[in-house]
Amino acid sequence: MSLLIRNITVVNATHRAEQMDVWMKDGKIAQIAQHIDAHTTQQLDGSGKFLLPGFIDMHIHGSAQMDTMDASDKGLHLMAQSLLKEGTTSFLATTITQSYDRIERALAVIAQFQSQPDEAELLGIHIEGPFVSKKRAGAQPLEYMVQPDMEVFQKWQALSGQKIKQITIAPEEPNGMAAVQAIAASGVVVSIGHADATFEQMKEAVRLGATQGTHLYNQMRPFHHRDPGVVGGVLLLDALKAELIVDFIHAHQGAVEMVYRLKGADGIILITDGMRAKGMPYGDYDLGGQVVHVTATGAHLANGALAGSILTMNQAVCNMQQVTNCTWEELVKMSSFNAAQQLQLAAKGQLVEGYDADAVIMDQHCSLQHTIKAGHIMYSAI
Repeated sequence: MSLLIRNITVVNATHRAEQMDVWMKDGKIAQIAQHIDAHTTQQLDGSGKFLLPGFIDMHIHGSAQMDTMDASDKGLHLMAQSLLKEGTTSFLATTITQSYDRIERALAVIAQFQSQPDEAELLGIHIEGPFVSKKRAGAQPLEYMVQPDMEVFQKWQALSGQKIKQITIAPEEPNGMAAVQAIAASGVVVSIGHADATFEQMKEAVRLGATQGTHLYNQMRPFHHRDPGVVGGVLLLDALKAELIVDFIHAHQGAVEMVYRLKGADGIILITDGMRAKGMPYGDYDLGGQVVHVTATGAHLANGALAGSILTMNQAVCNMQQVTNCTWEELVKMSSFNAAQQLQLAAKGQLVEGYDADAVIMDQHCSLQHTIKAGHIMYSAI
């Protein structure tokens, strides 16, 4: 089965092409040209719409009542299926600070997990905690936080089947800098988060291989004019990409505009930090063994701390465009291309011949119309 999309604007990170036909076959993009003559079983009129690479969410804990820490194969499949409704075609299943036993059970399940054609692809694992700072805990349980330990990390990487692709770490903790250097050298994205590092320590972590900042502004040493801290480091150090939760709860619209002006679209990666209440009614839910109250004002612990989000990727994209008036090309950078580059994905984040046929169709008002996974329309809003 193949799919032919006619007369659509194809948007990539550096350019767009209008009134193009896109032929998808055998899970790949077979051809992009005008007036393609292909015998297909399905055609779609894309007139007036935009085709973007499928969104990549590098930081998501859960969705649709499911969570990575449930250590459930069925739960991961349900979560992956639900993400297609928001245009996410690939993601990193993200863990939380917990006991070694619970983290290891989650890793063992993911090691055996096989993504199915009708769901977002699980690219690997993002380890968020327990190697973080108790001073910047947020919704990470304090009692399970420990110093960075390379023996533990190597054990986890083996247990996961080499699926750990990103880790959030506090480099200022004892053994932190050595862990940053060793983990980065192994090819895993080292993201600084839940950290109390000084600006000087941030520069040292970057020198040793850190390339990302976890959910900018949240649970990191704030900016001060005499100590720029972690926030200043993420904003000013070009080597660091900034994860950003654009729900206007985790960051004010002005703070979102500021990071866009300082780092540009090249330096931003949109994430959801979604938890199991995403796509579900308001109420009480679990995150890392803690009760989270989910209301119109977000997901919070009893002490008021933010506990992930219920943001969808398509809403994050539209919110970003609303605040910054950025271009479609810049939206591609922030929603897929930059993540694909960070994760060294050879066939994602761009719409070019030979790449995976993972894409979203959006209208001129930034409304998600269709999600396409491996050349098949898996979600339609219309």
